[in-house]
Amino acid sequence: MKLDKSLEARKLLHTTVYSQCFSPCGHYLATCNNYGKISIFSVFKALAPDASEGNWKQIFSFQACEDGALYCLATTGDLLISAGNGPICAWKWKEILDKSPRIVWSFSIPKRGPFSNPEVNTLVVDQQETGTALFAGCGDKNVYSWDLESGKQVLCMSGHTDYIHDISLKSDGNTLASASEDGSVNIWDVRDSAEPVYSIVPHKTESCCRPSLGKWVGCVAMDSSNDWLVCGGGPKMSLWHLRSMTATSVFDTPKACQQTVQFYDDMILSAGTEPFVNHWFVNGDQKAKVPCTPTSVFNVSVNKNDDKYKVLCASGSSYKIDVCTNFGYRAFSFSLTPD
Repeated sequence: MKLDKSLEARKLLHTTVYSQCFSPCGHYLATCNNYGKISIFSVFKALAPDASEGNWKQIFSFQACEDGALYCLATTGDLLISAGNGPICAWKWKEILDKSPRIVWSFSIPKRGPFSNPEVNTLVVDQQETGTALFAGCGDKNVYSWDLESGKQVLCMSGHTDYIHDISLKSDGNTLASASEDGSVNIWDVRDSAEPVYSIVPHKTESCCRPSLGKWVGCVAMDSSNDWLVCGGGPKMSLWHLRSMTATSVFDTPKACQQTVQFYDDMILSAGTEPFVNHWFVNGDQKAKVPCTPTSVFNVSVNKNDDKYKVLCASGSSYKIDVCTNFGYRAFSFSLTPD
């Protein structure tokens, strides 16, 4: 028994939290890690006036993947969707909060050979009046899409020469951007996905190029106006005007590669291979550089589902998930606990 507890404690020190997702009500945070576990935290209890450190610990965790790590989470109105090594799985939020999770449905990535078992690195849910679609960027260089009502795979977008790190979808659901290890960001029309409409190649742009850090692009996001795209990785993070396909701003993070990025209000939030969350003006000037616990940050998530509990959470190479209540400093940290 003592040996088992010691092993769990040591495993905790080597935990990486790859992704986070707030519940539709905004009261809970789900995280997934390198051990294939999903952990749930109570946001509303942690923010209560009488909250203590006990409220910062997970309220429930379960083994969601038997094949290895989980890299991404997404949500619909009533489902939490997880993916990484192994199949994409859906779980009912209600059953998770009741501590009795079971897989509602699962999708497998098509195998291209006897030894093929590609991982899923990123998920995006697209909810339109006509239906709900799930997009997945995968280790086999492809982006797949499923219609969630029928469960049928409807798209396979092939055009990259290396695995896909991240994807982003325009608000109308018709345009998708995929960021890849091959150094490109492909722009797709999902209505005609035979080949990319065009590609952005940051490492071939003089102002972005950093040969010593590689050409890979690890993160991408498009803004709500659908006019702008931001991406980063080995090359410096850069802002691109989608109509003219020109880089208008460059965000300098010396020796640090950005692994997650998003537009938020009138600024850009990013983080990567250093223990900081960066706040940027769109002209490339840095608004803030907020210290955080993970030495390498893989995900930054903002709770937009309930203004009363609007927080920014940063996760990465740590069993702690930093919580920023005013976005400018770490208020406290959620903490995974040994089983």
